[in-house]
Amino acid sequence: MEANLATTNLILGIMAAVSVLEALLLIGVGIAGFMIYRRVMDLVAGVEQRQIAPAMARVNAILDNVKDVSAKVKQETERVDLAIHNTMDRIDDTADRVRSNVRAKTGWVVGLMRGVRAALEGVLHPART
Repeated sequence: MEANLATTNLILGIMAAVSVLEALLLIGVGIAGFMIYRRVMDLVAGVEQRQIAPAMARVNAILDNVKDVSAKVKQETERVDLAIHNTMDRIDDTADRVRSNVRAKTGWVVGLMRGVRAALEGVLHPART
């Protein structure tokens, strides 16, 4: 039985040593992974600082310019729209004035023509009673 226990103890010792080596290996892999992660994050931060930040500044400046231009276009559009409406109102007022002036000045001519017509009809077609 002694020989069996020695063999068992030897195998258990080897398994314990392998477990310790596996634990050390996992700790090493974890530390290496953390170091790689930190380097990648530093690289990303550097790229962001050198490349992305200036690009974002330019994009924001362009967007500000677009915003200013669109505001000016909106103001000018409103101004043109108001001018068109005012012009149309003036044209309507002018047309009304012209119409009333023409009616006032030609009213007696129309009345005279109607009277002449009525007189001619009365002369040419006597009333039937």
